[in-house]
Amino acid sequence: MASSALITGITGQDGSYLAEFLLGKGYQVHGLVRRASTDNLQRIRHLLEHERLTLHYGDLTDGGGLTRLVAALKPAEVYNLAAQSHVKISFDTPDYTTDVTAVGAVRLLEAIRSAGIETRYYQASSSEMFGQVRETPQTEATPFHPRSPYACAKLFAHWITINFREAYGLHGCSGILFNHESPRRGESFVTRKVSLAVARIKLGLQEKLALGNLEAKRDWGYAKEYVEAMWLMLQRDEPGDYVIATGETHTVRELTEVAFDHVGLDWEKYTEVDSAYYRPAEVDLLLGNPEKARRDLGWEAKTKFADLVRLMVDEDLKALQG
Repeated sequence: MASSALITGITGQDGSYLAEFLLGKGYQVHGLVRRASTDNLQRIRHLLEHERLTLHYGDLTDGGGLTRLVAALKPAEVYNLAAQSHVKISFDTPDYTTDVTAVGAVRLLEAIRSAGIETRYYQASSSEMFGQVRETPQTEATPFHPRSPYACAKLFAHWITINFREAYGLHGCSGILFNHESPRRGESFVTRKVSLAVARIKLGLQEKLALGNLEAKRDWGYAKEYVEAMWLMLQRDEPGDYVIATGETHTVRELTEVAFDHVGLDWEKYTEVDSAYYRPAEVDLLLGNPEKARRDLGWEAKTKFADLVRLMVDEDLKALQG
């Protein structure tokens, strides 16, 4: 069992669940946190007093800082979850998205290499890399066709991890995670946007929900379960890349129907389509085949789509009601 781990993006949805998971396994957990003038620790506030959690200020744009931190900590495992992670926003900030999400991965990998330590590395890859899909369902062998600056940046980070594995013998794994959601999801992501709006409409705090492409299909799972797959990859002696998914796909329309139905409302009365939420280049269908993860890792998704949507609506209702 590894004794220490460094998590970039620890304040995000996945990072907070992974920190909980690793602390439960007895790890000494180190988290990279960006300095901010506003509170960015909400998702890990309940962990801040944990004796085995240490936060370090830093950023994936600061290669020197990353090199010093990795050399000092000598972590047994590194989980690179940090990114500019919003697909639509990546069209507005392509330079920044590339610097953090793509080049940031190189800086972190170079920090590990220059430290000369036997670290196992996890790269958070994305199903968005498949983009305009060549086959359905998508597997580890499906060709990539990214359709956004975010997806292009993720694809670079994915391939540079493979390059470091092949060129330098790094124990590097990439998890090609399909959409994974939770009550900790950011409010600008469609699942959380829907669950929060449904809760607000039910309580009389909002009148309408504006959405983009209702027919977009996604493979949605529960983020809390997906972080275990990240850890399982690094426990194997042979590094590799894995699709992590449920093997089911649902439309944004279905998501909206289930959410409104859960609170006894007709979704069509409260939902409107706004072209402002369409992407310049749409990704119409994502559906993962997690067979390799089942076979090699013994991992499979447990929470069903409708149960996840209801869970998120319930948590938003609870939060709004105090």
